[in-house]
Amino acid sequence: MKRTLTHVPAVLTALILLAAWEAGARWLDAMYILPSPTAILQKIWTVRSVLLAVHLPATLLVTVIGLGISIVLGTGLAVLMSASKWMESIFYPLLVASQTIPTTALAPLFVLWFGYSIWSKVVVTVLITFFPIAVNTYDGLRSVKKEWEELLFTYGASKRALFFKLKLPAALPYFFSALKVAVPMSVIGAAIGEWLGAQAGLGYFSKRMMTQLDGAGVFAPIVLLSLLAMLFVGIVSLLEKKWIHWRNHL
Repeated sequence: MKRTLTHVPAVLTALILLAAWEAGARWLDAMYILPSPTAILQKIWTVRSVLLAVHLPATLLVTVIGLGISIVLGTGLAVLMSASKWMESIFYPLLVASQTIPTTALAPLFVLWFGYSIWSKVVVTVLITFFPIAVNTYDGLRSVKKEWEELLFTYGASKRALFFKLKLPAALPYFFSALKVAVPMSVIGAAIGEWLGAQAGLGYFSKRMMTQLDGAGVFAPIVLLSLLAMLFVGIVSLLEKKWIHWRNHL
């Protein structure tokens, strides 16, 4: 009951903002610039078969593949850097430098290299989501106190046992925090890739509607992208509660 009540302020705020948006859109009376929420919902209902059967699955596939690759590469690199100072000195500066390059500047190159295939969008998604997963997981692995490692080592624990019994549990909260950041970014990355070059996807549909000056059509896939991101974050939160339930007892 308490958890349900905690969402009441957010829901009320959202309803107030939507009501203000509806009133402002009706007052402006220029749906191609600022469509009302009701017009957007009506558009979603009108084109629901195309959005849900064609464009949403295309974006979902890019998001899942890109996020999966980022998780594997990001956690792998984090483990590698935490195990070797030499590897850290090589890869950590490269990680930071990778975030100084605007993704929108590289995305057209990916389209040139991979064409309009799914992989141009996947690379954009990986580029956006790889950094938070790698850095946060690395910080989690480094958060273990040296005294604890020395204590377990004194008791005869192997390096494998130290990793799975000490470092991995310490890094899990950091990993899930990174996922909560990376999941919405993966949806954004997929949409950016589709916007710049695709044959299907919510970003592609939004771009096509923009060329037709259809404001509601531009916002319709954005609403679905937001719902998709919230769904993924909710799934990550459920997994977090299941896998690191011990944190609630500390």
